[in-house]
Amino acid sequence: MTETTLEKTEIFVRHARELDQALNSGIRDLQAKASTHGTAGILVTKLAPGRFTLELSHDVPFGYTYEKS
Repeated sequence: MTETTLEKTEIFVRHARELDQALNSGIRDLQAKASTHGTAGILVTKLAPGRFTLELSHDVPFGYTYEKS
């Protein structure tokens, strides 16, 4: 992937119970923005325990969410 990023958000959580809500909220926000572009999907990258980036990227097909470690 060449990682052409349009928008990027970082997620930090301290407790596992917060993770799903934080990721789902961030993904919903990017899905709304992706629909205006119509050409990019969402890339979720785990950087460390409790630390993630969510990116709106042309390297991911529109309508898809890819995960990367």
